[in-house]
Amino acid sequence: MTNTTTEQTILLVDPDLDYLEWATKHLSAKGLRILRCDHAEKAVKVCDTTEVHLIIADIMIQPFDGFALLSRIRAAHPGTLMILTAGFPTTAQVIEATQQGAQDILKKESLTFELRPVVESALRTLEQRRTASESDSQIPQHDSRVKIIGNSRALQDVFKIVGRVARTDAPVLVSGESGTGKELVAHAIHEYSPRAKSTLIAINCGAIPENLLESELFGHEKGAFTGAITRRAGLFEQCDGGTLFLDEIGDMPASVQVKLLRVLQDGSFTRVGGHDMQKSDVRIVGATNKNLAEEVSKGQFREDLFYRLNVVEIHLPPLRARKEDIPLLANHFLHLTVKRNGMSPLRLSAEALDHLKNHRWPGNVRELENTIARACALATSDVLLPSDIEFTRTFQSEDAASDATTQALQHLLSVAPKNQDPGEWITQQIQALTEAPAK
Repeated sequence: MTNTTTEQTILLVDPDLDYLEWATKHLSAKGLRILRCDHAEKAVKVCDTTEVHLIIADIMIQPFDGFALLSRIRAAHPGTLMILTAGFPTTAQVIEATQQGAQDILKKESLTFELRPVVESALRTLEQRRTASESDSQIPQHDSRVKIIGNSRALQDVFKIVGRVARTDAPVLVSGESGTGKELVAHAIHEYSPRAKSTLIAINCGAIPENLLESELFGHEKGAFTGAITRRAGLFEQCDGGTLFLDEIGDMPASVQVKLLRVLQDGSFTRVGGHDMQKSDVRIVGATNKNLAEEVSKGQFREDLFYRLNVVEIHLPPLRARKEDIPLLANHFLHLTVKRNGMSPLRLSAEALDHLKNHRWPGNVRELENTIARACALATSDVLLPSDIEFTRTFQSEDAASDATTQALQHLLSVAPKNQDPGEWITQQIQALTEAPAK
């Protein structure tokens, strides 16, 4: 066993006295105090009178089983870890043990080679928990109208622009990677504007088919298309006097872009299948994770609409560019998750916060929120450690490699001799490279 820096107490609970003798010798190490008993009631009394750090208990103990002991210990001594053992634990027992907060559940026949490493891991967890300092990051009280969390310089600059532009009716284009919080910026603009008492409606332009998107935004007349059995007011009419947030506006079809341009010019539009001109006083906030200037150059987005929308641009930096906000965000999401699920209080260790700060966060703030929620769901103690933080698998490196390969092939095709088959020529070039002697 690995020596510990401070003395830790292990309690063995099992009706088999020979096993208790074996386990005591097997786990014996400097810095460990090993107690043992063969009765569940005795185990409870030991824990009530002595500080026990780790309990290793058989499920089939008396007068109540290991699960009942686990429940009582967790309630009275939440800092104590517990490992359960069983002859052949069933799937249901494994799930129940994990659900109730057991550190692990082990087969009796595997203890010879499994018990020591599992106990060492539990002791390391206890040591980390003991030394884990309370996070210095406190979630400040802030105006409930702002849901964007962060103190970084980059985010403060965003707040300043929001404060200035909210007073006006100027269209705003919010850019940034997916998951950075573009919709939250739209909400902040609305909540601080003179339109705050009116409606804010959000719609994802890339998630609705072209024919339905036009109807959704501008409404339709009865009989305009199959299924249009009544006249329907679109979002521009429903949102009159308020703010309309057009998410993923870069994916808006060209036919809808034309009608949106007209609304931005003079506030007028016609319903699908209609001829009468409608008027609406709506403030437009658009958002995109695309480079709209590049989309314009490709002919994918109207240039005149781009300039109408891009009166004020607010760019949200990715989370990896404002890592100083990660502790604040992580603690915020931790607090929300615990409150939402009625869980016992949890906190992040300093090591866990460092672990979070070292991640690149390709999914940005949304990925961080999901990571914290997952850690809370799988937590086995009141302190989250680096081992509790599991990041979402990403495939960026594979995508990057694929892009590089595509670019290389395109280059080869561009320089291939015109009098030779391109595929044959590329094959010859690759073969020549692979057969070339190393320098």
